Amino acid sequence: MATRHIPVLLDEAVAMLNLHKGAVAVDATLGGGGHTRALLSSVLPGGRVVAVDADGEAVERFLRSAETDEVLRKAIEGKRLVAVRENFSRIGETLHALGYEGVDAILADFGFSSDQVDAPERGFSFLADGPLDMRLDRSGGKTAADIVNGYDEADLVRILWRYGGEPKAKKIARAIVARRQEQVFERTADLAECVKGAFSAVETRRMKLHPATRTFQGIRMETNDELGVIERFLRSAVPMLAPGGRIAVITFHSGEDALVKKVFAEMAKGCVCPPAFPECRCGRKPELRLLSPRFVRPSDEEIDRNPRSRSAKLRGAEKL
Repeated sequence: MATRHIPVLLDEAVAMLNLHKGAVAVDATLGGGGHTRALLSSVLPGGRVVAVDADGEAVERFLRSAETDEVLRKAIEGKRLVAVRENFSRIGETLHALGYEGVDAILADFGFSSDQVDAPERGFSFLADGPLDMRLDRSGGKTAADIVNGYDEADLVRILWRYGGEPKAKKIARAIVARRQEQVFERTADLAECVKGAFSAVETRRMKLHPATRTFQGIRMETNDELGVIERFLRSAVPMLAPGGRIAVITFHSGEDALVKKVFAEMAKGCVCPPAFPECRCGRKPELRLLSPRFVRPSDEEIDRNPRSRSAKLRGAEKL
């Protein structure tokens, strides 16, 4: 089946990476392959692209689509393009295993693709009933059902508030605990209905989003340890950049963007000695140069074409 995913901030991300023919570029989050195709067209002839995704189904889908795409097929046959199933938090180990000591560009899109979100069997969406899974990598690890049925009330409150920004986190967590004592949660529709019951009819009518939106986001982020994975990715990716190489990341959640901003700022900072020291004793040198003081947002035109892009933010940095 062809991908339904529309790549976000495509032109802006490619421009930020400042690619050239013959460069080695990495798409750390293959997804539907839109960013990978753009990177490949920017570095051929002579360049190479490594595409990585923890979702084996995404890798298989991309490789199937490449069979009918002459450019992709020839790039794979000529070893100019390789797709690897691996979590992007292990990008350093992945590139080393492929024989790379330094690359010119790394791109990561931290959003979930439409192929994942719109597939009921993946359990990401409250709009269609499916198993309460939400794992990006279905080969192992805890599921959303494990969290909903196993976390105590305090931990449920924590993830709903921290990752979902849900104002009614306490009431929803209490409702979840009460419901699972009668019957465990197995389906997305069960959880969505339980969450909806924590809101009055008036509140529901006034809401622009489905009442379960924040809850599902919080549980999904906990299921996949999304913030932990992002930080491990950033600290693994930057050392793999050659001098002058660039990294660009696209976030969709305020917590993700805050984390990227913090890590980039930390890596762009030099001496951390106290101001009272007459001279630097730490010897710390900046690793990165920030490419812009603020993030880049999608244009109004892109948001009109792809409403899911509305919360996207792009940040980038260059290796010193």
